[in-house]
This record gives sequence, structure tokens and C-alpha cells, in this order.
Amino acid sequence: MSAPVSLLLVVAAALVDADNRVLIAQRPEGKQLAGLWEFPGGKLHPGERPEDALARELEEELGVRVCAPCLAPLTFASHAYDDFHLLMPLYVCRKWEGFISPTEGQAVKWARARDLRNYPMPPADAPLIGPLIDLLG
Repeated sequence: MSAPVSLLLVVAAALVDADNRVLIAQRPEGKQLAGLWEFPGGKLHPGERPEDALARELEEELGVRVCAPCLAPLTFASHAYDDFHLLMPLYVCRKWEGFISPTEGQAVKWARARDLRNYPMPPADAPLIGPLIDLLG
């Protein structure tokens, strides 16, 4: 039996526009894994539901408002980093209020699902691409 590891639960969104493109964000300088592209989202606060955490994170990071019924769970990633294990559900969201306006200095880009593998991503994000390609083509 292996030693217990810390489990970190984070949530991520595949914001999908009218052209079936997915929004990805580049981690800014000074953050862990800076320069890599990822799906927007973040950590849950204690006692917070995943959908509520994702709505909060999208408003904080991108200035858009989403409601829980507009978040459809698609898949999840389970990835062992050296000092913790990450569990990350990915939700698809096609409807939000407001305009994408990065608030943390991060670059953002709309990309076709089939092109997402062309962007360097953290190891935990990579397994999320296949189900997005299956969904969006």
C-alpha cells in the first residue's frame, strides 16, 4: 500500500463559442507552469460545489458570468504530480454573460478542439482534449 497523498480538486471549463472554438488561457509569468496553456478554472473553496467554484473562477479570471445549469460535465482528468494528486472535472459551457476580459494578465485564445494538442499544456489538461475533439470535431 502506498503512502497517502494530498488530493487537490480543481474545476475547469471549455467555453465554446458560436464557431465551436474553445477558449484556452496561458498561465502568466510568476505562476507555477507559467507559459503553458490551460482551460480556465481553479480551486474549490471549502464547502463549495464544483459548479459554483467554476462560476466564481470564470468571473474572477475572465469577467464572465455563468449559471450552474449552463455547465455540462464532459469528462475529468486524474493526474499524479510529485507532491499531490489532481482531480479535475471539465465542464462544457456554451452560454455566458459578458465579454471575455482576462483579469490576471493572462493571454487567451480561441482554438479548434482538433488543434488543442498544438498548445503546450500542463500534463493534467492533456487528457481532456480527446473528449473535446469527440464532441466538437
